[in-house]
Amino acid sequence: MSITSSAALAAIIDHTILRPDATEADVEQFCAEALQWKFAAVCVNPLNIPRVAAALRGSSVKTCSMVGFPLGATSTDLKRREVEWVVAEGATEVDMVISIGTLKSVGAGPIGAEVSALKVACGAALLKVILETALLTDEEIVAASLAAKAAGADFVKTSTGFTQKGATVEAVALMRRTVGPDVGVKASGGIRSFVEAMAMIEAGANRIGTSRGIALMREAHF
Repeated sequence: MSITSSAALAAIIDHTILRPDATEADVEQFCAEALQWKFAAVCVNPLNIPRVAAALRGSSVKTCSMVGFPLGATSTDLKRREVEWVVAEGATEVDMVISIGTLKSVGAGPIGAEVSALKVACGAALLKVILETALLTDEEIVAASLAAKAAGADFVKTSTGFTQKGATVEAVALMRRTVGPDVGVKASGGIRSFVEAMAMIEAGANRIGTSRGIALMREAHF
């Protein structure tokens, strides 16, 4: 993917506020910033979805909810119900976390089945699948990416940002090679600068998740 302007960069940034201490005013500020900069989406925890959907209604900025966040360690049924609720409340994109322990214990089969069920629950909403690549081997990243692709995921995503390490260029490149050109790759977790964002894009990311979108844009030079 080639990014050659500030507008093109802004259009692939998910402006993300997932802090447990984020106030209603903080969330509303992020929405206002996303509208001003024309970011791709505002990503929040489920409780904030009605507020974000109302703030962004009628704009090009998408309303994105986390599901199974941040550990992924809930049942598929609970994640499905969570998806149904956030979509009903206005989410147009969903970022779900896989069960990492399940992947490591029995392989990617159950991951594919879960992604398939949540994709159905999403309806028209876009589904991104968070792998938490810092906790996986390359082989597990490949297996989970392939399972997500086969199950209809719109994106595979590196990280929640809540473990010891976030996105890496190497993981992004591996995910892109694995899923090919028809599935998105979202780099998220620890991306704090324009230089870091561009490195992820050059490695194959076509969406960037960050809480520092404005700082990143102010550093941008084309």
